[in-house]
Amino acid sequence: MKRARRTDANHATIRAALRALGWFVLDLSAAGNGCPDLLAARGGRIALVEVKSKAGKLTPLQQALIDAGVPVVIARTADDVVNL
Repeated sequence: MKRARRTDANHATIRAALRALGWFVLDLSAAGNGCPDLLAARGGRIALVEVKSKAGKLTPLQQALIDAGVPVVIARTADDVVNL
């Protein structure tokens, strides 16, 4: 049985902050399997964003993606994406 995907409570706030900063945002949270929650694009740049709660931890698959050299921004608050 496939588990329903859930998003952290701050997910919508971080997504909205990115859009307010001019980023195109694609929500990937339903993909699961270690895929970052958001893909953001602006000015020819792409950022992968993993949304975590204040105490949230990366899953082993998420950590493996980062360990493989994929740049993933960990965002716990909207301030974490301001300087992308």
